[in-house]
This record gives sequence, structure tokens and C-alpha cells, in this order.
Amino acid sequence: MKVTGIRIQKVLSDQGILSRRKAEEAIRAGRVTVNGRPAVIGNPVNPARDVVAIDGRRAVFQKKKRNRYILLHKPRGVVTTTSDEQGRRCVIDLLGDLPEKVYPVGRLDRNSEGLLLLTNDGALANQVMHPSHHLPKTYRVTVRPGITDEQAARMSAGIELDGKPTLPATVLVLEKQEGRAVLQITVQEGRNHLIRRMCEAVGLEVARLKRISIGPLKLGMLQPGHWRELKPAELTALRNALNKK
Repeated sequence: MKVTGIRIQKVLSDQGILSRRKAEEAIRAGRVTVNGRPAVIGNPVNPARDVVAIDGRRAVFQKKKRNRYILLHKPRGVVTTTSDEQGRRCVIDLLGDLPEKVYPVGRLDRNSEGLLLLTNDGALANQVMHPSHHLPKTYRVTVRPGITDEQAARMSAGIELDGKPTLPATVLVLEKQEGRAVLQITVQEGRNHLIRRMCEAVGLEVARLKRISIGPLKLGMLQPGHWRELKPAELTALRNALNKK
């Protein structure tokens, strides 16, 4: 007969009740029961059905949280918060009746648009935002009145902001028209309003700013205001990018 369930010491550890080692010690000491019978190490347990007690007190198992990973195309005019005192539309409002509460990872200012990641996986969110990972972020930027080779070179090499130079960036000129230019800028840090401030520092006005990628995640053809779940392959690629030395 096939035995189903999770090993009892793993259940107690995953639920934060006892560490794996402490759980094994308590089981060996006869302090743990499953459905009224003494437990043994490796005892299979179904947390939704079985009654586990430690020293006669029932262990309360919490329902495992489902991690959600949302890729949203944030439109201009929407603020990157979960609520707003001024009554402005927030990114959370775009998700509808999502059962799990998720949070934005990083920010896009109100007048910017593009790719925004939202999740309830705090560990992953912290990794994405931590400066040590240098996760590249790419933006499509329309600037006025145009751009010179010297201005592009200065942004690429690094510009001093708040007494500290920016990391080298990749600046590609995609289009040049009378009085405007379209750039693709890739940076590897997350200072507030970084792209706008870099452009302003060399005398450029940002007319439009759209984030098109974060690491391996691409905005693609997702329309403004729409969202989708990350695909398993995308989540794996993101984790791999964060775990590179």
C-alpha cells in the first residue's frame, strides 16, 4: 500500500513549530503524537487531516501560502503603491480580485510606464531589489531636444549623482528625429528616478520613459494595464540570474 503524506519532522519545521533537529529529539523522547499515537521519525503526516500534538497540545498548522509572481504593464498616471492617500489609482487596483496580497518589487514613478513585478515572495523581492545583484533593467526613453555622441558617452561612462558616480550604463540611440530622440538605456542599479536624473544631468528632457525588461523578464506585447503570471521558465531564469556570482 502506498503511504502518502509528509515526514512529520519536515512538517513541524516548515510550519516553524520546531526545527528539524528539535523535532527529531522530541519524537525520540515520546513527546509527539499523531492521531493519539506516539510518532516515529519519518512518520507520514497529512497536515490537513492528521492531528499532531506536542506534550499533549495540538499543533496548529497554517495553510501554506501560495506564492504569486505577477508581471504587470504599468500605465502612465498610475502610482506604484498598494494604496494612496490622494485617491490616485494604484497598481494594485489593476489586478482585480486576486486572492493573494502581492506587493510591487521596486518602483516606477507615476509618469513612467512598463514592466513591474509584483509578488508575495518576500525573499525573491529582496533579492531583486538588493544592489549587490546588479540585475540589469532596460528602458526605452524618448528625450528632447535630441542627443549628441558626447551626451550618450557621458551617460554610458557614469555620471555623479548625490556625490556618487552611477555605474556604467549601455546607451543605444534607436531613432533620431528633429527635436527628439529615442534611446534604449540599460542600467544595473536602482536609485530613485535614475534614468530621468541621468538624462537631466547631461541636458536632456525625458518626454517618455518605459521599462521593457528586468533581467531575463521581458515586457513583450503585454498591453498597458494588463498583467499575467510569470511562466515557470521565466521564474527559473530570474532565480538563475540572481544566483550568479
